[in-house]
Amino acid sequence: MEIGIDSFASAMYGTNSLSGVDAMEQLLDRIAFADEVGLDVFGIGEHHRKEFLDSATAVILAAAATRTKQIRLGSAVTVLSAADPVRVYQNFATLDLISKGRAELVVGRGSSIEAYPLFGFDLDDNYEMYKEKLGLLLKIRY
Repeated sequence: MEIGIDSFASAMYGTNSLSGVDAMEQLLDRIAFADEVGLDVFGIGEHHRKEFLDSATAVILAAAATRTKQIRLGSAVTVLSAADPVRVYQNFATLDLISKGRAELVVGRGSSIEAYPLFGFDLDDNYEMYKEKLGLLLKIRY
């Protein structure tokens, strides 16, 4: 059995709002601690709202890769419908190099809808966009 943690990289602690710098430092500390205690994987979600810091998941995970040795680092989930699959692939391939093979990519349509209007997409096209972009991601992965 493998055990891991997923995080939404919240900028809140209880009812208190943290500075972005402090919240990010605490997140990176938690990932390093998860590595130290032997957890198998740490995943970061993706949101595009001010109360979350996880709009650039691969960047956060790359920073974590420099502070960890064994834990696998993954997305939980990359909203592929609202992303460019080539860019997603490139970002995670780069993360895989930085982490020496510890990157994991989980894609989906997401459980929040804030990304779609932000990037100029119609939520009604979500399923078709996902299907098309997943097909391209699978085609370029080798």
